[in-house]
Amino acid sequence: QEVEALVSHWNLYINLGGFFVSLFSVTLFGPWSDSVGRRPALILPAAGMALQTATYLLVMYLELHVAFFLLGRILSSLTGDYSLILAGCFSYVADTSERRVRTFRVAVLEACLGTAGMVASIGGGQWRKAQGYINPFWLAFAASLAAALYAALFLRESVKQRKATKLFTLSHYKAVYRLYTAPEQPSSRWKLALYSLAFFLIVTVHFGAKDLYVLYELGFPLCWASDLIGYGSAASYLAYLSSLVGLRLLQLCLEDTWVAEIGFVSNIAGLVVISLATTTPLMFTGYGILFLSMAATPVIRSKLSKLVSETEQGALFASVACVQGLCSLVATGVFNSLYPATLHFMRGFPFLFGAIILLIPAAILG
Repeated sequence: QEVEALVSHWNLYINLGGFFVSLFSVTLFGPWSDSVGRRPALILPAAGMALQTATYLLVMYLELHVAFFLLGRILSSLTGDYSLILAGCFSYVADTSERRVRTFRVAVLEACLGTAGMVASIGGGQWRKAQGYINPFWLAFAASLAAALYAALFLRESVKQRKATKLFTLSHYKAVYRLYTAPEQPSSRWKLALYSLAFFLIVTVHFGAKDLYVLYELGFPLCWASDLIGYGSAASYLAYLSSLVGLRLLQLCLEDTWVAEIGFVSNIAGLVVISLATTTPLMFTGYGILFLSMAATPVIRSKLSKLVSETEQGALFASVACVQGLCSLVATGVFNSLYPATLHFMRGFPFLFGAIILLIPAAILG
């Protein structure tokens, strides 16, 4: 119990430290990339994540104090961390895609995130069991370094009109602030705020439910073994790919907003079924109903992108990345607290709670 408490506390310190540091770095580098180009905003965080992984490897080889994990995370966060990778990639997609196909291009990128998560979850777990923690971290180090080198040597710049701009200036933070207070089109202000709120609620529910799936499956009456938990994890990640295919097909006959609403129906219905699941077939039925659950987020990202000019894409997606980072913290706090508090009357209540919350973004888009 003492070890579990220490792990929980240090995880909290590392996540909070990383979030608050990256909050300032992402909103600095994101708007800066609107002027100097996207490549620096992709090279820096990839190099920072390689430095973080190298720090973790040193901690494991030299058996250093666990506080050095926090140092590694802060070093990565100073260069933008994962949030800046997201901001840079989505900004790059917005730069290189026409408005009519932007939603699908954004969905392809999100599907890549889901596929990578599935491979890492399944392959990394088996690798860790076979060889321990160190070798998988070497792969993470190599992948981060390869991403930095690819962005530096092979990636074409997507910003057409680049100009030299100072990095350390408050004007970059002001650019993010102006997005929501003084946009180029005054009518966009409320849309930006409402779509950002919708995005926050969707991703919070997604992260919160995902955190609880394994706990829910391990407990009575499901009592899943490790093989079934692995299949369940794969099924949850497959929603990224099935949502991509479904979005593409639905776009042939429906507008993006209606595609998002169908995605909400899939997400809500799937969570309701999972909240009531008492048998393995019913649990997998819930996973199956979630097959379009990831269709709404690319639609919202695309709508947000279309509300701002070409010179504001970096600032926009930097703010969206910060919102996504906040979602992870809020989801962990709310759903992980709600689960033990509601076990005595309904084990699946957090999933039902998530389904109810999703009615709000569904109403916003509708």
